[in-house]
Amino acid sequence: MVDETYKIMKTTDRMKIVLASNSPRRKELLGALEVNFEVRTIDGIDESYPQGLTMTGIPEHISSKKAMAYALADDELLITADTIVYLEGEVLGKPANSKEAYSMLRKLSGKTHQVITGVTLRNIQRSHTFSCVTEVTFAHLTDEQIKHYVDTYSPLDKAGAYGIQEWIGYVGVTRIEGSYYNVMGLPVQRLNQELTAFMNNETNSFLDSFIY
Repeated sequence: MVDETYKIMKTTDRMKIVLASNSPRRKELLGALEVNFEVRTIDGIDESYPQGLTMTGIPEHISSKKAMAYALADDELLITADTIVYLEGEVLGKPANSKEAYSMLRKLSGKTHQVITGVTLRNIQRSHTFSCVTEVTFAHLTDEQIKHYVDTYSPLDKAGAYGIQEWIGYVGVTRIEGSYYNVMGLPVQRLNQELTAFMNNETNSFLDSFIY
């Protein structure tokens, strides 16, 4: 049996992987798969989405929209991703300021929410989009804990205003069901499977869309 990571490493010798994200966490996680890649980003991509999408449909739609904004060479494979926090029907994205970050964490306190990451793989011939859902439960957070975290860590670049790998994750998260790395911003175990299948032309998901 051939190790999947090894298969990816061998296949990426023929393809240039492009990560469309400046997120330090996504760069760290993709690098941990021992995949050689470059980072390429485009400013100003519209991340709006139509009303009525499911909680998984929202980040899938956004990641797909991001992917279509890039011009690719014949030997390039693009990875785009979008992560949202979903609490009782409300989407929590990145907070605009510290006040909004505080408000988001107050909403998450003592409750279970979903973290969903949509990922799109795209080359010049086709694209494939999938998503991963993780449930996270927070303990009841005190006002002092929330203020300390927001003031110290300034989580304005994180969906839901928190990073599970930071202090708030250690003191606040009581339960997690699903991929921990998905909460960080990239479900690397699932990505490893999907990337292997895509690069070996084995993807059969109904989400596949061929580009004409």
